[in-house]
Order: sequence, then C-alpha cells, then structure tokens
Amino acid sequence: MTENTKTQTVKLLSTSGSQLGELSLDGKVFGVEPNIHVMHLALKRQLNNARRGTACAKTRAEVSGGGKKPWKQKGTGRARAGSIRSPLFAGGGVVFGPKPRSYETNMPQKARKLALKSALSAKLEAMIVVKDFSELKEAKTKAMAKILKDLGAQGKILIIADLKAEENKNLELSARNLANVKLLLPSNLNVKDLIEANSLIVCEAAINEITERLAK
Repeated sequence: MTENTKTQTVKLLSTSGSQLGELSLDGKVFGVEPNIHVMHLALKRQLNNARRGTACAKTRAEVSGGGKKPWKQKGTGRARAGSIRSPLFAGGGVVFGPKPRSYETNMPQKARKLALKSALSAKLEAMIVVKDFSELKEAKTKAMAKILKDLGAQGKILIIADLKAEENKNLELSARNLANVKLLLPSNLNVKDLIEANSLIVCEAAINEITERLAK
C-alpha cells in the first residue's frame, strides 16, 4: 500500500450549508490508498467480537430421562435402543450442537489504524465537514432534518461529533428520531459504520481528534 502524503483540502461548512472557509486534512489519514483486504479483516473482527457466543444445545449425556432401556434387545422386530434420549428420538440429545464459546478475533493495532484510514479515505468524497452544531438552538427533529437537507446529506447518514461539547448539546436529542441517522463519537470510530454510510458529516473538532489519533 502506498500513502499519499499530500494534504487534502475540503470545504468547511456551517450547518446551514454556507461555506465558512477551507480545512486541510492530513494526507496520512484521509489520503491513503484504501486497503480492501485490511478493511475486510477489520470488519470481520468487529462482527465476530459483537457475537455473544451463548448458543447451547444439550448432548445425550445432558438431557434428562432415558435411564431405562425402552424395550428389550431382541424379539420385538424393532431396532435395538438403549435410551430414548438418543439423538434418534424426539427430545433426545443433539449431535455436535453449539456450545458457549468466544468468537473474539485479535488484530494488530497498526492494522486496525490502517483499516480506519482506508475507510476514511474511501469516504472522502462523501464527507461533509461542518464547524459545529451550535446553530441548533433547541432539540427539534424538524430542525435537524432541515440541517441535513441544507448540507445535501442523503441515504444512511453518519454524524461524527463530540455529543457532550457545549456547541453540540442539542444534537443527540434532535437526531435520535431520524431512522437514517447514526451518531458516533470520534473515539468510537469503526470500519463498519464508515462503510455502511452514504453520507458522512464530521465536525471540525472531531477531524482534529481523529487526525491526532491516527496520524501517529
């Protein structure tokens, strides 16, 4: 994989869609050539680690009953049987059934960072960078829907912002009833949400936090 260290420049917008200026993005984070294989591994790891692994089926040794031989060995014309809890009978044990296990998958930190940088670079054209959401004066779903329309965000929308910051205090309550919108903290950035999003809205402060974390 080759990296493009050239600085990427994007428009910095207000939530009303007007341009406030330009913002330089670190090419080491937002300008790399996407590594599809590493992104796939990171996605598979994320999905595996989300599995609970609690599925459990009882074997013939664990189901209750079946202590008595159901019929005599010979003379009945039926196949021989030692227990009605055999897998051959209804209510019997399960052969090679699932047992509680961990699906956790490990991945080197360097590879995880590369996957995130690849996903961010692949979504650069769909990325909308806003100053903050301070113009959202009250928690209103209608106001949030208008902001998304003004910014030209469509489809599945991922918003990356610090929800506890004063300038974004109304963001979470305003967006939570919009089915196509997902909010994400910069610290919780992940490949799955980046890949699934059609539009990516990122606050300037979140850009700085992501850059500081991934450019090392």
